[in-house]
Amino acid sequence: MLAGLLAGLLAGCAASAPPAPPSTLQVSAAWRAPVGPVASAPAPERQWWQSFGDPALSALVTTALANNGDLRIVRARVSEYRARLGVVAAGQKASVSVDASPTRTRLLAYNGVPYVTNVYQAEFQASYEIDVWGRLAAQTDAAQASYQAERASADAAALSVAALAASGYLNLRGLDAQLELAQATLKLREQSRALAQRQFEVGYSSRLEWLQAQAEYEAAAEQIPPLRRAIFEQENALSLLAGDTPGSVARGAPLAELTPPEVPAGLPSELLRRRPDIARAEFNLVAANANLAATRDQLLPSFKLTAVGGAQSFRLTDFINAPTALWRLTALAVAPVYEGGRVEAQTDAAAAQRDQLAYAYENAVRGALAETENGLGAVQRLREQAVENDARRATAAETLRIAHNRYRNGYASYLEELDAQRTLYGADVGRLQLKTRLLQASVDLYRALGGGWAP
Repeated sequence: MLAGLLAGLLAGCAASAPPAPPSTLQVSAAWRAPVGPVASAPAPERQWWQSFGDPALSALVTTALANNGDLRIVRARVSEYRARLGVVAAGQKASVSVDASPTRTRLLAYNGVPYVTNVYQAEFQASYEIDVWGRLAAQTDAAQASYQAERASADAAALSVAALAASGYLNLRGLDAQLELAQATLKLREQSRALAQRQFEVGYSSRLEWLQAQAEYEAAAEQIPPLRRAIFEQENALSLLAGDTPGSVARGAPLAELTPPEVPAGLPSELLRRRPDIARAEFNLVAANANLAATRDQLLPSFKLTAVGGAQSFRLTDFINAPTALWRLTALAVAPVYEGGRVEAQTDAAAAQRDQLAYAYENAVRGALAETENGLGAVQRLREQAVENDARRATAAETLRIAHNRYRNGYASYLEELDAQRTLYGADVGRLQLKTRLLQASVDLYRALGGGWAP
């Protein structure tokens, strides 16, 4: 009973920590944006990029996850924090050291005559700190949480690299499709130019219409070089992302065959268990709480047991055969008496860091919810826009057919056909860009939902 009372009194000597701030985080029960039935779409798979059905895309993402330079740095940092955890955890274990010291000394006797003496000594020392107040355990918990936070950071970096690789590849296929469209349009403009030239040569049309057809051909030819440049730069960016030197990138399915996967279902609360950045913020908060506990207990006394044993002799033969045994056992208690308010200030600083990380955790959750809402909304609105674009393109194609027949039969000028060609080309370019944006929006949604990360 006396020991318990003494422990209670000593525990009251610990520095007082301010209470944690109240949480203002509120998570709704459903998404604002429309989402399919829960039973129709499972949660994102770990290798969600395979759902696009393109082997080249999957190979690129796999290579990027294995060879990306930034990921290598992050993984090396995880190894560093794993080693730091081992260093801190060693403080809860006993330490043992061995010391062997043969000594030869020349001294003066009481009568002034010098003499030489030999001392052979071997000693081992074992010490162990008794963690009465849990301070060492709190330090280990803090190191463990920091290590877990770094692992979550590595997962977040891997998720980002996978999303960048997938989005970049889809953008590349979109540029490829736009280049094919520009080249096909250039051939059509060439045919229109030849037709206008023939009609001008036979006197059926004016030189103005022929020059207009020539200008439209040159405008179509002008679209090809910037597309090739964009493809060249996108290939180099993807090569660097995959940890390779700039070069070409293997292609798989064309843009027309790529289909955005079904929107994964799930509740907002499930998102909190999937996103690695939220896990990182949570582990950082756990580490801050553990550091606060360890800092607060610095005013409490520490207890250490030290055992020293060894052997000593003045002759080597006696040291080997029959040395003199020596030993010492020490119990040490150390308690700070006056620190000038240092520990209290450190405790306040640790509490402030805990509050910062608590606010950062709430911000991470809100940001994740907003990213997911925006991703769901983007997929839905882009699909609606694609429907309108299909209708627009069908109207433009029919308009061009009628305008071409009227021009060929002499019922209209080339300007009508020229306007119809431009309208259809704009609708085709918009269609390809919408398809690319929809595919990339699906990638962004998977990243926002924490796909590809195994908690």
